[in-house]
Amino acid sequence: MPLTIGLTYDLRSEYLAEGFSEEETAEFDRDDTVAAVDAALQALGHRTERIGHGRKLAAALVAGRRWDLVFNIAEGLYGIGREAQVPALLDMYRIAYTFSDPLVMSLTLHKGMTKRVIRDAGVPTADFFVAETPADARSVAFAGPYFVKPAAEGTGKGVTPDSIVRQKADLAVACRRLIEAFGQPVIIEPYLPGREFTTGIVGTGASARVLGTIEVHLLETAEPGVYSYLNKEECESRVSYTLRRPAEDPVVAEAEAVAMAAWRALGCRDAGRLDLRCDKNGRPLFMEVNPLAGIHPEHSDLPIICSQLGVPYQKLIAWIIESAAARIPSAGGSRGPF
Repeated sequence: MPLTIGLTYDLRSEYLAEGFSEEETAEFDRDDTVAAVDAALQALGHRTERIGHGRKLAAALVAGRRWDLVFNIAEGLYGIGREAQVPALLDMYRIAYTFSDPLVMSLTLHKGMTKRVIRDAGVPTADFFVAETPADARSVAFAGPYFVKPAAEGTGKGVTPDSIVRQKADLAVACRRLIEAFGQPVIIEPYLPGREFTTGIVGTGASARVLGTIEVHLLETAEPGVYSYLNKEECESRVSYTLRRPAEDPVVAEAEAVAMAAWRALGCRDAGRLDLRCDKNGRPLFMEVNPLAGIHPEHSDLPIICSQLGVPYQKLIAWIIESAAARIPSAGGSRGPF
């Protein structure tokens, strides 16, 4: 059924024009990402309207604008709940939208809180410690080497080769650097030296399914040992991605089982991406989930997985709409976020 679909997004070019830095806007979408999503939706027969960021959405709602569904990729700018702001607004007006609800968006932006839920659900993940101050690092109870990063950033922001800390005595300095740079707590984990995977998932609840898994390889041109901000920004020249089949690789099969268990435990919806890394024994562990994964047709991991599987970009968009459309109130969708 053709739908009227609004598009919400944070356009990187708009924020750069306002004077924000490249790193501050790293999670925001490029103009060609919005154009690609818009074109795919129209090719599927839907009518589209570009809305923009959360404040523009608020103004449009107050002005009386409505849509059957909103395709939401807005990341938000301020606060730990920034990815939840657009979903919360749309819940207030009872308008269905793509991807996860405000609870999931707020939870998963904080890597420490997410791992507490994941650990309680019995999903394999590494030890961790959240340091609010540099002095907190003295309380870390597990052995090094360590890996430190901001607790609530994406796209590898704050992740550099200096994120690997060999000695416990050096943790406080590393934590101070990140706390001062990003104004938020730091998560400390054991450094995992094994294979790194990104697993894509589409669907919701019992209908969710693994799309595929790619293994991340850092090239000689990359910063060593870490899937860093710089390596992600310049992935075309620093990183290669290899599609791995679970039937041919038992470690990948185990990684996909971990990813699916985490997806369902957290209540993520429609589509997203989970990052896993193996410990020294080759065991894949949950690292992070991105329920608002990048969706650039060529640059983002989830479409890269589709491309390597031979799944057209338009098909990925269709799967996302199919999953989200079940929540449209006029189609018998849920009365609320539950």
